[in-house]
Amino acid sequence: MAEPAPVGREVVYCGVCTLPPEYCEYGGTVRKCQEWLEKNHPDLYQRIWSPEALEEATASLSVEAKERAAKDAAKKAAKAEAAEKKHADQLAKSVVTIKRIERNKRKYVTAVSGLEAFGLDLKKVAKDFGKKFATGSSVTKTPSGGEEIVVQGDVSGEIEELLLEKYKDIPEDNIELVEDKKKKAGAG
Repeated sequence: MAEPAPVGREVVYCGVCTLPPEYCEYGGTVRKCQEWLEKNHPDLYQRIWSPEALEEATASLSVEAKERAAKDAAKKAAKAEAAEKKHADQLAKSVVTIKRIERNKRKYVTAVSGLEAFGLDLKKVAKDFGKKFATGSSVTKTPSGGEEIVVQGDVSGEIEELLLEKYKDIPEDNIELVEDKKKKAGAG
């Protein structure tokens, strides 16, 4: 007698934390996960997060265990909220600096720093700049230990426009244009 063929099982993964929804509570984004699940898979949301499902899951626990679980849940929610607020504050304080640097005579390079705070991949952005402006563009280390994108040529104004147009997460107020002129030798 032949073995029955194995049957595939479809697994839903959370669009926020990428875990199966049954495990979202162990990630740091429970509230966002719940909203995503309710919107995209209401049947699964009802099975996991409805008051009846939560009541059933805690029915076998003792009174002390229920109180502990409620405390832990409140603590996790507060921690997640604090982390979200901290991230939002950090984004609000982050500044993207576009610096026009004079090389020699009439040659310039444009250095862009501070993009990593907005979750952007510097290598991809450097590639975008190189394509857009048809010039050399690379990610380099700064003396302070961070990284910046250096683009050949004076494209500071165009870079600001491109950042505002393509990367909507960066507020216009958080972009700073700086001009860095070489000091003339013997001036003084």
